Amino acid sequence: MDLSVIQNWFKVNYTLAQIIAFIGIFLVSGLVHIILRKIILNLFEKFSRKTKTKWDDMLVKHKVFRKLLVIIPLLMFYYFSFLFPSVQEFVRRISLSLTVLFGLFAFSAFLNALNDIYLMTKHSGSRPIKGYLQIISIFFFIMGAIVIIGILLGKSPWLLVSGLGAMTAVILLIFKDTILSFVASLQISFNDLIKIGDWLSVPQYNADGTVIDVALHSIKIQNWDKTITTIPTHKLVEDSFKNWRGMEIAGGRRIKRAVYIDIASIKFCDDKLLKRFEKYHLISDYIKFKVKEIEEYNKKNKIDTSILINGRRLTNIGTFRAYISAYLQNHPKIRKDMTFLIRQLPPGPTGLPLEIYVFTSDIVWANYEAIQADIFDHILAAVPEFDLRVFQNPTGYDFVVGLRR
Repeated sequence: MDLSVIQNWFKVNYTLAQIIAFIGIFLVSGLVHIILRKIILNLFEKFSRKTKTKWDDMLVKHKVFRKLLVIIPLLMFYYFSFLFPSVQEFVRRISLSLTVLFGLFAFSAFLNALNDIYLMTKHSGSRPIKGYLQIISIFFFIMGAIVIIGILLGKSPWLLVSGLGAMTAVILLIFKDTILSFVASLQISFNDLIKIGDWLSVPQYNADGTVIDVALHSIKIQNWDKTITTIPTHKLVEDSFKNWRGMEIAGGRRIKRAVYIDIASIKFCDDKLLKRFEKYHLISDYIKFKVKEIEEYNKKNKIDTSILINGRRLTNIGTFRAYISAYLQNHPKIRKDMTFLIRQLPPGPTGLPLEIYVFTSDIVWANYEAIQADIFDHILAAVPEFDLRVFQNPTGYDFVVGLRR
């Protein structure tokens, strides 16, 4: 028999044996994976749902063990690669690279599960750790990528790491936003600037709502219209924003609104007007006290009171201001221990602004708006009782009334 024929026969059968061995390892590893996933993993997941602890539920939710199970078939290919020597090195490199990759996926899933476990603690709102976990994940993925490249090229990963020094400028450019976001996250955490649940107003990004997520690269704000605004973490720290947490801690929400009085309706109070004001329950004692005080002053200084402008006199606008103060002092929803001002602002083309600057004890938005509306309903309705008029620009109705007169 020709020697070349014998060599070819052994060569063909040798290759066939390697193919059979490869298929065999593939089937066995696949069978092992199915058994582990369908039986052991399912049992573990059912067990975790019955336990009172939550950490195992989070691990199942993020499929940590499912990702780890993929590593077992890959390791089988790695350790049994000697059965197909012609491609042994190639199989070893590919299987080891995939092992590292799926190990990274499993580690990333574990970090996500760890964040969810932390969110169930009482410190999660004030000290979010999601950004730090993302930094750890990015670091390990970078190191993992270097290890995989080293495995595929057959080079030591440390050799590749040593070459990164020359690429520092490029790396800084690529990861510029990540570095800035990391520094911003540290500032947010250490200075307690933002936490989940805070009400934030960021006008430059048209964001006004509740913080629902604080991550490494971005902060998510759910606006009051239920839209979600995503703001880069470092941009939020660079620009100004308003955090309403202080209002919630203080337990008082500010009312700062003015009623505009028609200046032409402001006048001195005569005796007839003062007698009418004495009947107003909230300021009855105030009127009696002020009238007595003014009479004594005018008598002491021998002032001719037959002329209204002489001496001291009450005005309808000053009395109305005292009425508003008394009304709010008796209001059950107004904080008396916080800033309490009823003040005049400089008059202008829209009349004399009479500003109410007080704080409500109820900080819930809907309740606050209802309290504020009730207060100004009463104040606006009370204006004519003091012979005053609220200023407003003329409307078509005003012109019609004017023509009829």
